[in-house]
Amino acid sequence: MASEGEPGGLAKVVQVLVLSGAWGMQVWVTFISGFVLFRGLPRHTFGLVQSKLFPFYFHVSLVCAAISLGIFLFHHPLVKLSFTLAEAGQLGLLALSLSLSGLNARWLEPKTTAAMWALQAMEKERGLGGEPPGPPQAQGQDPYRRLREQDPKYRALRQTFFHYHGLSSLCNLGNLLSNGICLAFLALHLQSL
Repeated sequence: MASEGEPGGLAKVVQVLVLSGAWGMQVWVTFISGFVLFRGLPRHTFGLVQSKLFPFYFHVSLVCAAISLGIFLFHHPLVKLSFTLAEAGQLGLLALSLSLSGLNARWLEPKTTAAMWALQAMEKERGLGGEPPGPPQAQGQDPYRRLREQDPKYRALRQTFFHYHGLSSLCNLGNLLSNGICLAFLALHLQSL
């Protein structure tokens, strides 16, 4: 039987499943699927897949972060928190995970995707985007570089895309790190395997 304030068995299982599921998904999307898809799909097809995958991915991350933080707060009410380093750290990491997930799901991903669609429209006008994956065939013949050099609107839009994409990537890595540290904390405090 759980003592007062200590989570019961079901809460512990849900916490571990949600946190580990979110972390596993984040590792897969961040380090595996993106690189496999980028190397195996034409540029615009890759963008299409990512535009369908990322909203779902970021919203699932957001739900998992909300559940994890909710379980923590239910069993560690703020008025009763002793704010030990462990409690404060876990609370901070779970809150950070929720914030970064929300930022990605509700603001950065839509901005990134909108910029990507605009870039793709400009590229399609010039017959680009459907080529096989990989570097351009002949050195010095990169049509995307030529387009950047010739079209200031395309260049500015590309900078906007990479700005939002970079911020989204940083949020994603921060979320991955936060969840990883929380998982490590949980693992270090297991009674036994």
